[in-house]
Amino acid sequence: MLKQIKSALFWYYLYKFRKKVILIAFLLILAISANAIYSDVVEYLTLKEKLEFLEIALISKWVIIIFSILSSIAITVSIFSIFKPKEEKLKGQAYQKNNDILPSKENKNSKFSKREEEFLKKDLKSKADLLVER
Repeated sequence: MLKQIKSALFWYYLYKFRKKVILIAFLLILAISANAIYSDVVEYLTLKEKLEFLEIALISKWVIIIFSILSSIAITVSIFSIFKPKEEKLKGQAYQKNNDILPSKENKNSKFSKREEEFLKKDLKSKADLLVER
Protein backbone atom coordinates (compact mmCIF):
# COMPACT_ATOMS: atom_id res chain seq x y z
CA MET A 1 0.00 0.00 0.00
CA LEU A 2 2.82 2.40 0.87
CA LYS A 3 4.56 1.67 -2.45
CA GLN A 4 1.37 2.57 -4.32
CA ILE A 5 1.10 5.88 -2.47
CA LYS A 6 4.74 6.68 -3.20
CA SER A 7 4.24 5.78 -6.85
CA ALA A 8 1.10 7.90 -7.09
CA LEU A 9 2.84 10.91 -5.55
CA PHE A 10 5.86 10.46 -7.81
CA TRP A 11 3.75 10.33 -10.97
CA TYR A 12 1.56 13.22 -9.80
CA TYR A 13 4.54 15.52 -9.29
CA LEU A 14 6.24 14.26 -12.43
CA TYR A 15 3.12 15.14 -14.42
CA LYS A 16 2.72 18.47 -12.64
CA PHE A 17 6.31 19.57 -13.31
CA ARG A 18 6.89 17.68 -16.55
CA LYS A 19 8.15 20.70 -18.50
CA LYS A 20 10.75 21.53 -15.88
CA VAL A 21 11.79 17.89 -15.51
CA ILE A 22 12.26 17.60 -19.28
CA LEU A 23 14.32 20.80 -19.30
CA ILE A 24 16.51 19.54 -16.44
CA ALA A 25 17.03 16.21 -18.22
CA PHE A 26 17.97 18.03 -21.44
CA LEU A 27 20.47 20.25 -19.64
CA LEU A 28 22.11 17.33 -17.88
CA ILE A 29 22.34 15.35 -21.14
CA LEU A 30 23.93 18.44 -22.71
CA ALA A 31 26.51 18.57 -19.90
CA ILE A 32 27.35 14.89 -20.30
CA SER A 33 27.55 15.08 -24.08
CA ALA A 34 29.81 18.16 -23.91
CA ASN A 35 32.62 15.91 -22.71
CA ALA A 36 32.17 13.50 -25.65
CA ILE A 37 32.05 16.38 -28.12
CA TYR A 38 35.15 17.89 -26.52
CA SER A 39 37.13 14.67 -26.96
CA ASP A 40 36.20 14.57 -30.66
CA VAL A 41 37.17 18.22 -31.11
CA VAL A 42 40.54 17.64 -29.40
CA GLU A 43 41.23 14.64 -31.61
CA TYR A 44 40.31 16.63 -34.74
CA LEU A 45 42.47 19.61 -33.74
CA THR A 46 45.48 17.41 -33.02
CA LEU A 47 45.11 15.72 -36.42
CA LYS A 48 44.96 19.08 -38.16
CA GLU A 49 47.78 20.40 -35.95
CA LYS A 50 45.79 23.45 -34.84
CA LEU A 51 46.72 23.29 -31.19
CA GLU A 52 46.06 26.99 -30.59
CA PHE A 53 42.30 26.28 -30.61
CA LEU A 54 42.51 23.68 -27.83
CA GLU A 55 42.26 26.38 -25.17
CA ILE A 56 39.02 27.71 -26.70
CA ALA A 57 37.60 24.18 -26.86
CA LEU A 58 38.43 23.52 -23.22
CA ILE A 59 36.91 26.82 -22.04
CA SER A 60 33.75 26.32 -24.09
CA LYS A 61 33.37 22.77 -22.73
CA TRP A 62 33.45 23.96 -19.14
CA VAL A 63 31.20 26.93 -19.83
CA ILE A 64 28.58 24.57 -21.28
CA ILE A 65 28.90 22.13 -18.39
CA ILE A 66 28.76 24.78 -15.65
CA PHE A 67 25.87 26.64 -17.32
CA SER A 68 23.77 23.50 -17.68
CA ILE A 69 24.44 22.32 -14.12
CA LEU A 70 23.69 25.74 -12.60
CA SER A 71 20.53 26.06 -14.70
CA SER A 72 19.40 22.60 -13.56
CA ILE A 73 19.99 23.54 -9.93
CA ALA A 74 18.07 26.81 -10.34
CA ILE A 75 15.12 25.02 -11.93
CA THR A 76 15.14 22.38 -9.20
CA VAL A 77 15.13 25.05 -6.50
CA SER A 78 12.26 26.85 -8.24
CA ILE A 79 10.26 23.60 -8.24
CA PHE A 80 10.62 23.19 -4.49
CA SER A 81 9.94 26.85 -3.73
CA ILE A 82 6.95 27.12 -6.07
CA PHE A 83 4.42 26.82 -3.27
CA LYS A 84 5.56 29.87 -1.29
CA PRO A 85 4.67 32.65 -3.77
CA LYS A 86 1.13 31.32 -4.21
CA GLU A 87 0.58 31.30 -0.45
CA GLU A 88 1.86 34.86 -0.20
CA LYS A 89 -0.46 35.96 -2.99
CA LEU A 90 -3.40 34.32 -1.27
CA LYS A 91 -2.51 35.99 2.02
CA GLY A 92 -2.34 39.35 0.25
CA GLN A 93 -5.75 38.82 -1.38
CA ALA A 94 -7.28 37.72 1.91
CA TYR A 95 -5.83 40.80 3.59
CA GLN A 96 -7.35 43.07 0.96
CA LYS A 97 -10.76 41.42 1.34
CA ASN A 98 -10.61 41.63 5.12
CA ASN A 99 -9.38 45.19 4.96
CA ASP A 100 -12.61 46.20 3.21
CA ILE A 101 -14.67 44.50 5.89
CA LEU A 102 -12.85 45.95 8.89
CA PRO A 103 -13.42 49.58 9.87
CA SER A 104 -10.98 51.88 8.15
CA LYS A 105 -8.23 53.59 10.13
CA GLU A 106 -9.52 57.00 9.10
CA ASN A 107 -13.00 56.43 10.46
CA LYS A 108 -12.29 54.74 13.76
CA ASN A 109 -15.11 56.73 15.33
CA SER A 110 -17.56 55.44 12.71
CA LYS A 111 -19.56 52.42 13.79
CA PHE A 112 -19.76 51.06 10.22
CA SER A 113 -16.96 49.58 8.17
CA LYS A 114 -16.05 50.82 4.71
CA ARG A 115 -17.95 47.99 3.09
CA GLU A 116 -21.06 48.62 5.19
CA GLU A 117 -20.96 52.33 4.35
CA GLU A 118 -20.82 51.53 0.63
CA PHE A 119 -23.78 49.20 1.07
CA LEU A 120 -25.76 51.93 2.86
CA LYS A 121 -25.15 54.37 0.00
CA LYS A 122 -26.56 51.99 -2.62
CA ASP A 123 -30.09 52.57 -3.81
CA LEU A 124 -31.75 49.18 -3.48
CA LYS A 125 -34.91 48.55 -5.43
CA SER A 126 -37.13 45.53 -5.36
CA LYS A 127 -38.87 44.03 -8.38
CA ALA A 128 -42.08 45.80 -7.40
CA ASP A 129 -40.32 49.19 -7.35
CA LEU A 130 -38.91 48.53 -10.83
CA LEU A 131 -42.38 47.60 -12.15
CA VAL A 132 -43.94 50.72 -10.65
CA GLU A 133 -41.33 52.93 -12.31
CA ARG A 134 -42.26 51.58 -15.75
